[in-house]
Amino acid sequence: MTKHTCTLMHCDTLVRTHLPSMRAEMVTRLIQRQGLTQSDAARKMGVTRAAVSQYMSRKRGGGEVQITSELDAIIDRWAMAVVTGESDLNLCDICQCAMKKF
Repeated sequence: MTKHTCTLMHCDTLVRTHLPSMRAEMVTRLIQRQGLTQSDAARKMGVTRAAVSQYMSRKRGGGEVQITSELDAIIDRWAMAVVTGESDLNLCDICQCAMKKF
């Protein structure tokens, strides 16, 4: 990925406006594509089952995020990292991808 200058404002914008929607999409993939139960997904993510349920119903992360093909691949990698517990993906990778359009 092309590196950009990381600033607190980039991180703040990502965490407040983009990450909840991306996390909701990732949770949906864990359950629908990977076959995890809500309880298993919650345990692997370190959140409550209620939080997972809220992501699934979009009570959390209900905002719109444009999912480009690159971001789609990153969300898939993120979901796989949750399943396996192993990944080279980090928040900066997600941020750089999500913030490209801004």
